Amino acid sequence: MKHTKLLFLLIAALAFASCGSDEPRYADPEAHEKTVKLNEQYGPLIVGTWHYENISDTQRYFERLTFQADGTLTGMRKWQTRKPVTIDGEQRYTDWEDVELSGTFTGTWQLRYWSPEGNSGEKRNCLFLNAQYEGANSGHMAYSNIATFDYADETTLRFEGFYFKDKDGWITFLRGNQEPSF
Repeated sequence: MKHTKLLFLLIAALAFASCGSDEPRYADPEAHEKTVKLNEQYGPLIVGTWHYENISDTQRYFERLTFQADGTLTGMRKWQTRKPVTIDGEQRYTDWEDVELSGTFTGTWQLRYWSPEGNSGEKRNCLFLNAQYEGANSGHMAYSNIATFDYADETTLRFEGFYFKDKDGWITFLRGNQEPSF
């Protein structure tokens, strides 16, 4: 008899739990709402092709990203370095060499209001990038990170740099389908 009552209570609890609204339930409704607003405000602005270039005495870095409305991403990166050396008391540079993490890649992108550190971290606007190199570098990740997203408009896209950053820690892309200058 006890088993029958327990079984009846379990069935009743399941039936009651399945009745309810068709509205989805989110573990964090505030984060969901802010993610929706983030995508409404910046999603259409991000779609398109962007480029970034930074050249110094020892590094040349170029990256182009194309964001599609369906959440797919294509890109290319060209990265070269050289070292200062002293020869006969005179400082010179070695020849430019390609960094292994160069080439074309494909993957996905997503904007979310989220805490990369988990429940203990502060939530913020994030740009999820996940892309893998093609061709000779296939099997290597071009991106597998969650960057803090700062801003996008018709001409500028700015998020936290990963491989390369400006002095302020951000990387600022400009709209356009450019080629590297080197």
